[in-house]
Amino acid sequence: MWTYNDQAQSGGSMGQLTTHILDTANGKPAANVNIRLYATGAERCLLTSTVSNSDGRSDTALLKGDVLRTGEYELEFDVGPYFAATGVAAGELPFLNTVVIRFAMQSDQKYHVPLLVSPWSYSTYRGS
Repeated sequence: MWTYNDQAQSGGSMGQLTTHILDTANGKPAANVNIRLYATGAERCLLTSTVSNSDGRSDTALLKGDVLRTGEYELEFDVGPYFAATGVAAGELPFLNTVVIRFAMQSDQKYHVPLLVSPWSYSTYRGS
């Protein structure tokens, strides 16, 4: 089973991972959302954390080059506090608090994993 510390398939890759968050309830990018990226496998390992900017994106790629290894990953988005701050669904317990997306990547490819989210639903896809 793959772990983040494996050295296989790490040399010279040009792969990268980016993300963004779109607030579909308000029709705008979701700013100030905490984002965490984990490598999964035999062990779950936090690789990076960031906060989305005013365009709903991280300021830099979450993973790029030699640190992107072939394997499984998880992105976590803390959308509950974001929607509480916007006043959507005010006074309610958040239906979605942390959205977790589990996916696989190859070290030599570019991945964009957007999150389209409202207080009550979300979707994602492999973007370009």
